[in-house]
Amino acid sequence: MHWIALQWLPDADTPDVPALPTPESLGWWALQYTPHVAWQDEALMLEVSACERLWGGRLQLMRQLVASNPAPDVRMLGAQGATSLIALARLRLFERDENRPQDIPAGLPLDTLSAAREHLDLLARLGCRTWGDVAALPRGGLTRRFGTGLREALDAAWGLRPESHAWLTLPDVFEQKLELPALAETAPELMWSANRLLSALQIWLRARQRGARALELQWTLDLKRFNGVNLPPHQQVTVRTAEPTQDMAHLRRLLSEKLALTTLAAPASWLRLRTLETDPWAGASTSFLPEDNRKGDRLHEMVERLSVRLGAQQVVVPAAQADHRPERKQAWRPALQKENAPAKARKDEKAAASQPDAIYPPWLLPEPLLLEMDGERPCYRGPLSRLIGPQRVEAGWWGDKEDGGQPAMRDYYVAESPEAGLVWIFRERPSARFSSGEVRWYLQGFYA
Repeated sequence: MHWIALQWLPDADTPDVPALPTPESLGWWALQYTPHVAWQDEALMLEVSACERLWGGRLQLMRQLVASNPAPDVRMLGAQGATSLIALARLRLFERDENRPQDIPAGLPLDTLSAAREHLDLLARLGCRTWGDVAALPRGGLTRRFGTGLREALDAAWGLRPESHAWLTLPDVFEQKLELPALAETAPELMWSANRLLSALQIWLRARQRGARALELQWTLDLKRFNGVNLPPHQQVTVRTAEPTQDMAHLRRLLSEKLALTTLAAPASWLRLRTLETDPWAGASTSFLPEDNRKGDRLHEMVERLSVRLGAQQVVVPAAQADHRPERKQAWRPALQKENAPAKARKDEKAAASQPDAIYPPWLLPEPLLLEMDGERPCYRGPLSRLIGPQRVEAGWWGDKEDGGQPAMRDYYVAESPEAGLVWIFRERPSARFSSGEVRWYLQGFYA
């Protein structure tokens, strides 16, 4: 077996200590290198004997760990050993800037063994200064005087007994809670601690190969009553994106916009971030052509920020839908509203709705325009001359007012106006039982 021990220590000369990701997220980050990851005392332990060859050897693996440090502003210490206790002891020596002994593990200082720390004074009076000194004591007397924990730790350090660890696993849903360093009285004050949770979220998304679609940031109120009014135990804001994302800078901006519009009912003491919706992440694709790799925000990111700032119902996008009635081929929905239909059904519906038609004009009016009549000829900037048609449409008999009003029974024509050029018109069929009996002509679109 071969173990790597990692520890993150901020520099003493740094006045502002950067916020470390949570211990759980540091473990999730390490899972990309080996499935055997566990916390042991103050260090993150990685057992890499079965996978070190995949990374090009131990030296190359250590370089990979340093290069992908999840807290680049904090110094990461690393040490290796044949067992987890040896790796942890060497890490403690490295932290104290002490050289490693020639004989490992027998020459390691006794204070680097966790199981011996509570017995250091007594062991020192017995003349024991290193692991080897304690291991040389009679087994029976050592166990009776100091318990079984010290003897078992020494056996594990020499590889005489198997090690047992609680391996870390990646949860299916991200949810982490964090205690605030001080009571937050305004919503923007929550962002400092939320940044730490967002860093953990980014590690989880990358490990799960998923993109965030909806997040909920919840905070616990420190008061139950305020000005004689009962308060709820929590407040929360929800952030939604139009597309899955792993961009924490974009999510941070959305949260900031949302929190700027929020008023805290009382000071907050705890913060919790969890994912509501995630989608598989396909990764980012770029082009070899320099003009395709433009800098700046993408369109959907701008739409998401406007939706948060102005309101979800104020920013809408067109959605294609399959229907024989031209005015029903397109609907408008909030940009952040997720389509409920399955992906295959949405794809088929959009393909059917966008199917080109030989006589459909490129510009349709939002609502058909009722035309004036000159005898039996419809007029739009002069009498219209019918060129192509009729194209008969009968659809919508199953619908009610929410689905477009009464059924559409129409005859469509391509006509020519003396001033407007080619136009697309239709007449209601007077023989239809849903018609009033009066022949009415409507203008539906333009060709020029």
